[in-house]
Amino acid sequence: MAIYQDLKIFAGSSHPALAQRICDELGLGLGSSRTLRFTNENMKVKIEENVRAADTFVVQTSCPPVSDRIIELLIFIDALKHASAGRITAVLPYYPYVRSDKKDEPRISITARLMADLLQAAGADRVLTMDLHSPQIHGFFRIPVDHLTATGVLCEHFRARDLQDWVLVAADAGEAKDAGRYAKRLYIPLAVVDKRRYGDDEKARAVQIIGDVAGKHALVVDDEVATGGTLVETVRILLDNGALDVTAGVVHPVLSGQAPERVRQSPLRELVVTDSIPIPPERGCEKIQVLTVAPLFAQAIVRIHDGRSVSSLF
Repeated sequence: MAIYQDLKIFAGSSHPALAQRICDELGLGLGSSRTLRFTNENMKVKIEENVRAADTFVVQTSCPPVSDRIIELLIFIDALKHASAGRITAVLPYYPYVRSDKKDEPRISITARLMADLLQAAGADRVLTMDLHSPQIHGFFRIPVDHLTATGVLCEHFRARDLQDWVLVAADAGEAKDAGRYAKRLYIPLAVVDKRRYGDDEKARAVQIIGDVAGKHALVVDDEVATGGTLVETVRILLDNGALDVTAGVVHPVLSGQAPERVRQSPLRELVVTDSIPIPPERGCEKIQVLTVAPLFAQAIVRIHDGRSVSSLF
C-alpha cells in the first residue's frame, strides 16, 4: 500500500510469526534481513534492503535463549542506525528482564533499567511494548515509550460467554488494580487472592481469598505465567473455597520449566494467553488457547508512523 511505502517492519529471530501477522494486518511485506551465527557464537545482522530515511520497526520479544535475543536486537538496531534509517522503534511484546524492576536486596542490578539503557545506547528512538510487569519500567527510559495492554483482547474473548455467575480474580494484591479494569469491562465482581512470596524460589503461597467465589466460575487474570506454580496454587485455593471451576487469562505465556506439565495436570479448566511469546509445539497443551495481539500492534505501529495518538486505542 502506497501510504505505507516509507514504513518498514523487520523481525528478529524470536517471533517471526507475530511480525508476519502484524505485516499481514497492514498489507505490508516483512522487511528483508538475515541473522548469521558464527562458530564462535558471534552474530551478524544484515539488512537486505534500503532503509535510508525509513520509519523502521524491529519486532523482538523476550524468549529463550533470552540473552541471544537481547544481543540480536541491539545489533539489529545498530545495523539500522548505520544504514541511515530515519527512525528506529524497538517492538518488544514481552520486555526482557521485566521482573527485575527494583532493588529489593543489596548489591543487585535493576536489570530492567539496564535493558532500557542498552536499547537507547544501541540507537533506538522509541520503544513499543505491552503489559509491563511494573509500570515504573516506563520511567527507566529517556526516549518515548508506548505501553500497550492486552486487556481489550482478553476481554473481547471472554465477553462472548455467559458471565452471569462468574467472578474476576486477581492472582495477588499487586494485580488487584489491573484486575479491576477487567472486572469493570466484563461487568463481573472482583475477588483477590492474598499470596505471600518468600525468597527467589518463584513459588507463592496463597493465604486466603478476599471476596466471594463460592458457587461461581472463577476467571483468574495476570500479566504472565512463568513456572505455573503460582497459578496452580491459585486454582487450588479457589476450588477449596467453593469455586465451580477456574479459567485463567494471562497476557504473557512464559511457561518456563515444568509449567506446561503443571498446567496439563492441574484442575485448571482453560488457560487463555496471547502470542506475545511463541509457544513451541512441544510446550503447548490442549488447555492452552492463544489469542493474537497482531491487530493491536499493527494499529499502534500505524498510529506511531502517522503521528496519531496511541493511547486512544484504549
